[in-house]
Amino acid sequence: MARNSKGLLFDGTSPASTLFVRDLRRMNPWWSDGAGPVLPPTRRHLVDQIHRRLQDNLAPITVVRGPRQIGKTTAQLQVIDDLLHRGVAKQRIMRVQFDEIPEIDSFAEPIVQVVQWFEEHVLGRTLNEAAHAGERAYLFFDEVQNLRDWSPQLKSLVDHSTTSVVVTGSSALRIELGRDSLAGRISTIEAGVLTLTEIGAIRGIDLGKPFLADNGLEPLTSMEFWRELSEHGRRIAPRRDEVFRSFAERGGYPLVHRDASLEWPKLADQLNENVVKRVIQHDLRVGDRGRKRDPVLLEAVFRMCCRYVGQAPDTATFVREAREAAGGNVGEQKIRHYIQFLHDTLLIRLIEPLEIRLKRRRSAAKICLADHGLRRSWLHETVPLVPEDLARAPHLGTIAGRIVESIVGAALKSITHLNVQYSPERKDEPEVDFVLTFGTKRIPIEVKYQKRIDPVRDAENLRSFIDRRENEAPFALLITQTDGVEMLDPRVVTIALPSFLLLR
Repeated sequence: MARNSKGLLFDGTSPASTLFVRDLRRMNPWWSDGAGPVLPPTRRHLVDQIHRRLQDNLAPITVVRGPRQIGKTTAQLQVIDDLLHRGVAKQRIMRVQFDEIPEIDSFAEPIVQVVQWFEEHVLGRTLNEAAHAGERAYLFFDEVQNLRDWSPQLKSLVDHSTTSVVVTGSSALRIELGRDSLAGRISTIEAGVLTLTEIGAIRGIDLGKPFLADNGLEPLTSMEFWRELSEHGRRIAPRRDEVFRSFAERGGYPLVHRDASLEWPKLADQLNENVVKRVIQHDLRVGDRGRKRDPVLLEAVFRMCCRYVGQAPDTATFVREAREAAGGNVGEQKIRHYIQFLHDTLLIRLIEPLEIRLKRRRSAAKICLADHGLRRSWLHETVPLVPEDLARAPHLGTIAGRIVESIVGAALKSITHLNVQYSPERKDEPEVDFVLTFGTKRIPIEVKYQKRIDPVRDAENLRSFIDRRENEAPFALLITQTDGVEMLDPRVVTIALPSFLLLR
């Protein structure tokens, strides 16, 4: 029988284990034929991605990582619902949401111990015995990365037992740290905010499936693939643009699209409370032990990230403004730590500079928000992104372009295993907004979110990048406001932003 750190049997008789068992049964109502929570009628593409990983069984652990409140828990529950409807016995499925179990810290090895309890009291046999009988068990662990020694426990579990584990988490750092000890045992899925195709499904507008299938990155290296994506977007332009307007105005968090009748101020309050403040108040508290952390300073740093979205400001800029906003003697090391913390919680996405020759001082990272709706809610500032709306507010064109650059960066970073960087300006080398790297091959991307495109001037940086032999760039992408932009250089493929967003 498993014991906790205080020597108490995890058998349901001690106070801690009694509460734990109660919470486990509440999280797994199917064990007693109880009803689970009401689930949304539509499903994120994430659900199918998880199913494919479970079916292929190439790795015993599927890791889903993404920001808070983007639907990871809902996806878990929908996968479980599917398994039950497909005839998987209810006692073969266990789900544990670790951040909702306050007594979890009283157990020395909570993952190992809860699995042992599951084997004895629900499954009725060991995981291996069930697997030998052709009835493999499914284990779903939500926000597991906050546990001490979570990855060694998972490693021990899958090394000695045949089972399928789905792990979700909102901390890129802790999950990444666990990746080393779990090498060869995990398959990772990056989960971002809702895509255009998913928002369309919620609103009853069919935009089809994601143009990039969940089977590798090879299509992204083909110029023809991008041309076909552009043409696909043009074919469904009326529906595409209707959904893009919803995305442009509200962002991509699920909670802002559940009820189209809700006004933005109410939704903004929910975004700030459930996403931003949750990270600042909860994740900051459970961060590195022994480090003094300041939530007021973190709020100031996040506000600056919102203001400098789509840009790569140096640390000194942040230090100067942080001292004005939060007071006190704020140093560069602390600012770097807080920016990295926001990146680790996936609230922002840092795009690192492409350093091919490493001859100069390393440039700053480019800041992209997980979702532009967070900027609108946190700064209480509305910037139109729909072309006809932006045309009526031309003074906002520059910041709109930076927000769009952030949207593109966040979308690219949510593609699993895609290597995304940017090329900073250097002597005789103009800046390129994004660079996708595939081995030695690189695809440069520029964002020109403006009413008119000059086919020569606006493609100059891309042509310069392609012409440098060491980049091995066969073609380039220019992301624009509208369809039908023609380039003089056949190596430059143009694609409207709404069409680009049909990628995922």
